[in-house]
Amino acid sequence: MDKFKNKYRIPSARLQNWDYGSDGSYFITICTKGREHFFGEIINDEMQLSEMGKLAEHYWIDIPNHFKYIELGNFVVMPNHVHGILIIDKINISPVSSVSSVPIVETRLIASLQSNVPSKTKQIGGFAGNKNPMLNDNISRICRWYKGRCSFEINKIHADFEWQARFHDHIIRNAESFERNQAYIENNPTNWSNDKFYN
Repeated sequence: MDKFKNKYRIPSARLQNWDYGSDGSYFITICTKGREHFFGEIINDEMQLSEMGKLAEHYWIDIPNHFKYIELGNFVVMPNHVHGILIIDKINISPVSSVSSVPIVETRLIASLQSNVPSKTKQIGGFAGNKNPMLNDNISRICRWYKGRCSFEINKIHADFEWQARFHDHIIRNAESFERNQAYIENNPTNWSNDKFYN
């Protein structure tokens, strides 16, 4: 097993030669740490969202407002995880106006701030350089924003809330797979007792 900063890390399950910023559909699963039930419970085959679950749902719906190249497929907030389909469609997005020369800096969790530091003197992307996922329009950036935004608000209700460190993704390669994943998400509450995340 490889080490990073002198610590063992699990190898990435991502497809090595795939650009996760490419147009396409991605089935995403994000779990709570230890699969703890923060988001509500299934009653009569329907998900009853807790206050924290409502926040998880709200910020998933809010993703396209922050990432204009994203469309949402089906999604569901379950007791200890979120399933959703994110569709990247950059081709049909209008290019950003080049009138403003002021660079925009994305903060770790929530807002965008204008930077007064000239771009020539600023180190880009920290230790990861231009491979930093927060500098690229890709699935990692979206999921990191979502997890951070939810955590910021949910921690006001429950200070011990945490997400699992990573997220699961699956590249949807054809229409049949897309429809199968859409149906899986829609039926997830009904099939909760057979779900691999059930505990």
